[in-house]
Amino acid sequence: MSQCLYCHQRKGKRSCPALGGLICSQCCGEHRLTRISCPPDCAYLETGSDYQQKRLGEQFAPVRRELYRQLSMAGGEKAAALFNLIEVVTFGYFHDRRDGQDAEVIAAIQALRRTLSPLHVPSAPMPVFAERLKKEYDTFARQNPKQIADLGSAPEILDRALTLIAEFSGQDFQSRRFLNGMIGYVKTFHPEIAEHLTKQQEAGRIVLPGQLTPPAQEPSHVHGPECHLHHH
Repeated sequence: MSQCLYCHQRKGKRSCPALGGLICSQCCGEHRLTRISCPPDCAYLETGSDYQQKRLGEQFAPVRRELYRQLSMAGGEKAAALFNLIEVVTFGYFHDRRDGQDAEVIAAIQALRRTLSPLHVPSAPMPVFAERLKKEYDTFARQNPKQIADLGSAPEILDRALTLIAEFSGQDFQSRRFLNGMIGYVKTFHPEIAEHLTKQQEAGRIVLPGQLTPPAQEPSHVHGPECHLHHH
């Protein structure tokens, strides 16, 4: 039989233009755009990424719900609003970027945490997404100073967020598991918010969590302070 050119174990059933031969569906699904440099016109990209996002979005939902529960206990609505802002900005920036990686999100949150530390000393220029996240935080905090975690509590909240993202992302240096899970979550459970954020991004407008707190609940969602995408 024709072996998969990636794992050399299972039977290759799909033509892979990047590998120049056949690949099994499992390797195609797990490694496309991360360990395999797929050309943009590959027939399996669009349907595969949509399916993968939906599947990971369903896996991310309970993890996300638990994080919001922890954040709400630790810092109330302000803590939830901070992670909500991170999700909104991340979705707006990465929802149509196939080359985005979880490492970019982690680096941006780490950079934001450093700038909110009283001991912060400005260093080298921040990466593009880190600059975007910092700008959105500053804008929201300036306009709604009593609604989001500030210098006193933000570092702890950001540490909790970093732990969750790193755990969900896994060990692969080029992982997109968190991005796909979070984007898939929004598209699956909150299509109206996904559409709204996409339009805002196209218009070049700043997105703020206060605009995006829908009353609807996702399946099996326990309504609570976590609700923004909602706060879910």
